[in-house]
Parts: sequence; C-alpha cells; structure tokens
Amino acid sequence: MGAYILRRLLLVIPTLLGIMIINFTLTQFVPGGPIEQILANLEGQGDVFEGISGGGGDADLGQGSDSDYVGGRGLPPEFIAELEREFGFDKPPLERFLNMMWNYMRFDFGESYFRSISVLDLVLEKMPVSITLGLWSTLIAYMISIPLGIKKAVKDGTPFDTWTSGAIIVGYAIPGFLFAILLIVLFAGGSYFRLFPLRGLTSANFEELSLIGKVLDYFWHITLPVLASTISAFATLTLLTKNSFLDEIKKQYVITARAKGLSERKVLYGHVFRNAMLIVISGFPALFIGVFFGGSLIIETLFSLDGLGRLGFEAAVARDYPVVFGTLFAFSLIGLVVGILTDLTYVLIDPRIDFEARN
Repeated sequence: MGAYILRRLLLVIPTLLGIMIINFTLTQFVPGGPIEQILANLEGQGDVFEGISGGGGDADLGQGSDSDYVGGRGLPPEFIAELEREFGFDKPPLERFLNMMWNYMRFDFGESYFRSISVLDLVLEKMPVSITLGLWSTLIAYMISIPLGIKKAVKDGTPFDTWTSGAIIVGYAIPGFLFAILLIVLFAGGSYFRLFPLRGLTSANFEELSLIGKVLDYFWHITLPVLASTISAFATLTLLTKNSFLDEIKKQYVITARAKGLSERKVLYGHVFRNAMLIVISGFPALFIGVFFGGSLIIETLFSLDGLGRLGFEAAVARDYPVVFGTLFAFSLIGLVVGILTDLTYVLIDPRIDFEARN
C-alpha cells in the first residue's frame, strides 16, 4: 500500500501542474483584465466589459500596446506602464507563470489586487460560511440518506418505497435556489412567518450572549441556508444506499446467515451493512470537500452570506488573478489529496481491497 500511495502522491505534481498551465493559458485570451478595469473606472466608463469590442484579447495581461487598453487612450503611457509593473504584467507570460508556481510551492499565494489583503487571509475570512454550509449539509444528508436508503431496501416495492421515491425525485428536481426562495417567503418574513433571520451567520449582539445563547443563535441563523443546500444532496445518496443494500441482500452469504437462524436485524446490520456501506462511506471525503469548496453563489446571495462561492464569483468578474489562481491551486491540491484519502477509506472499510495487487 505504501508504494501505491507514493505513486499517487507523485502523480499529484504533474496533474496539478497541468491544471494550472491550462487555466493560466486560457487567461491570456480573456479580455477585460485588472488593468483595463482600473483604467475604465478612471475614465468613468463603468463596467470595462461594455467597452470590449473584439481585438486586444491579451491586453489584460500586459501583452499589447498602451492603446489596447479600454479607457487607456486618455491617460499617460507612463501611468499605464507603472500599473503594469505594479501588477507584474511587464514580464513575459512564461516568467510570470514560473514565478507564480514557485510562490505557490511555498504556499505563498500573494495578495488580492483590489482588497489589500493576502489571498490566504481572504479565504480564511470567508471560511466560516463554507464550513457551515459544507459540514452541516453533508452530515444531514448522511443522517437522512443512510437510514432512509436502508428502509427503502428492506421495504422494496412496498407503498413506503414508492411514495418516498416520489418525494426524493421531487426534492432532487427542485433547484436549491428555488427552495431557498420558498423558505424565505414562508419562514423569513417574506409573506407569512418571520421565524428565522435572513442575514449572516450570527446576530449583531452575538458576543454578548452566553455560550448556550451563542450556540442557539448560530443554529437559528443557519437553519434555512443549510436546508436549502441539502434539499437535493440527499437524493442521490439515498438511492445509492438503497441499491447497494439491495445488491448485497441478494448475495449467498445473506441467504446462509438467514438459514442459520440469525435475526433479520443481525443479518442486516451485522453482515450486510459493512459491505453495502463501502461505496457510500468511502465517498464521504469527496462529497464533503465538494460541498465544502463548491459554495453556492445563489444560496449565499439570498441569505446574505459572504462565503467562498461569492468570493470566487467576484474574483472572476474583477479578474483578481491572485485570488483566482491561488484558490484554484489550493482547492485542486486538496481535491487530489482527497482522492487518495478516498482510496485509503476503501481499504480501511474493506481490507480485502488491495490496490497493490490490482497493479
């Protein structure tokens, strides 16, 4: 197993490098870079994208002449050149990429162009929202899906299985943002009840509350956004659990266990559960990281939460490249490591799995 893990870790390097090369190369052809944004604002043109006509697609990375910049015609060339030096766009793309990767290897993600704060500090600042939505959504999804999936497998073909399947399909079909709007209208003062707050993770007087008061205040604020984030997450997991149990229940060892006189509960949870849960539990790291870092922009916007979803969107729109590439590098690295952890989870759950023997 050690050799397999070492090979996987070594594969992380070229994979991560390929991701960064592709995305860095694509930005060379994207118009409306940070310098264009600044120049357009100085010229009073508002949104820089309104002035992009066609040519000069690489101007945002300092590759074109001064006149390539939208709004640059009425400003001194010395000023534009100074902006290029400040943002580092006076250097060739290859040199910029190599410098960026060298810094990232030392986990130096630089500073945001427009926020005067390091990328790492910016991500940590937004992290509480992502932790809240990711952690609780994942836990609730598992707490609902596993018992429900087992129940559906045991009662396969019964009315219970039929109507729960219908409810799951309806829940899966409803977009999260639409369900969020429904929750706001019903329970957040939209038209009916005002039971839950509509802004932030905590109240303004949070620091003045007791420990129990802080806990209750936190859960009071996160109830609606977590529900909105969870509505479609448990559907796939429930059906996966059900199908996994159905597949195991039909196997010979289950028939043998029943023939020996074991109770249905002992057969189900003593023999079937471990094998059936292999694919479900082993996917927990990937599911958690996916929900954790894939912050929902619309959910965060509707509930006035400033998390990683909004951070990523705003950075992409503003062409805040340190934030875009820094978070891309960090999250890609975490995703690749989680893939290795998923394989290790398989082995921990079922020692019969041997990735070394497979090779």
